[in-house]
Amino acid sequence: MEVARVETVLITGGAGFIGRHVTQLLLDNGYTVRILDPLIEQVHQGQRPADLPPAAELIVGDVRDRSALSRGLEKVDAVIHLAAEVGVGQSMYAVERYVSVNDLGTAALFEEMVGRNIRRVVVASSMSIYGEGLYRTEGGDIVENAVRRPRACDDASWDPLDEQGLPLIPMPTPEWKRPSLASVYALTKYVQEQLTLTLSAAYGMEGVALRLFNVYGPGQALSNPYTGVLAIFASRLLNGQRPIVFEDGRQRRDFVHVSDVARAFLAALEKPSAAGQVFNVGSGEDRSILEIGNSLAEAMGRPELSPETVGKARIGDIRHCFCDVTKAREVLGFKASKDFGQGLSELARWVARQTAHDRVEQARRELEQRGLVA
Repeated sequence: MEVARVETVLITGGAGFIGRHVTQLLLDNGYTVRILDPLIEQVHQGQRPADLPPAAELIVGDVRDRSALSRGLEKVDAVIHLAAEVGVGQSMYAVERYVSVNDLGTAALFEEMVGRNIRRVVVASSMSIYGEGLYRTEGGDIVENAVRRPRACDDASWDPLDEQGLPLIPMPTPEWKRPSLASVYALTKYVQEQLTLTLSAAYGMEGVALRLFNVYGPGQALSNPYTGVLAIFASRLLNGQRPIVFEDGRQRRDFVHVSDVARAFLAALEKPSAAGQVFNVGSGEDRSILEIGNSLAEAMGRPELSPETVGKARIGDIRHCFCDVTKAREVLGFKASKDFGQGLSELARWVARQTAHDRVEQARRELEQRGLVA
């Protein structure tokens, strides 16, 4: 069946890491793209990114600014909503900022969309809304609501335990797993997701939410200490410093390349069957943070800079969460294709051409001063 084409798409936060890749892919597929982005100092230093496609119209403005929203939404057929403050750790003390940008921004966007002829809205949600991922006991019982207790001693397990005190076994996390909102960031992303699905249905639009797992690739803000873990590690390595890993480094995540994520947004924009649904977007492969740090050090030619494990946990962090990709494959026809080793090599080559200010220690001190590292 012929897929309905959308002529003009507004991407909020489109000058960001994911947004730039989505913009280029949409342009390559015949769309007209308009971007609304405030070009914040923490990410862009107030400047238009050099790799932002020149064919995309850029409106510099905040998603909470009604005037900017009105201009951005003029004659738009669909919206991809990426605008958000990002980072679990920072969200635990910059609470007002995160709630304002992420949730009030989404509310303002939808109020401004009412009465316009907008067919579909795709929002970037996050794997963080799951809290701990799905687990099972050694006996095979499924555990949706795993909770980590404070460690009683240095020899205690970092993993969630069952009723007998045995470590639970992590499993791929599907969309039906109940949310467990362990940080302010997770809370705001869940609100963004639910506002999108609720208000789209109420006003005759089609809403889709993509729960993104750990996105990596060239173009991420290396000087932002609250961005993705691979970019943070790359910044440390570029400056001749060992990556800092919390806990024991054996916590497991799913890393998905930004080019694959862009393809997922295109599919979510175009597939009729996606309307009203939530989808995980990941690679379907899980790796430990320690493994990731060592692999990146190798790729960047600095194998001697192995990760430093600090044996402490940040409040709001979870132990294991990685992606069940079944639904996205079956409904969206989406499957991540970028080989992880190849993706790391590309990232390393890009990082080698960059300059990064290492602000990781500063960010760590900010968390410790507020009692958010234990």
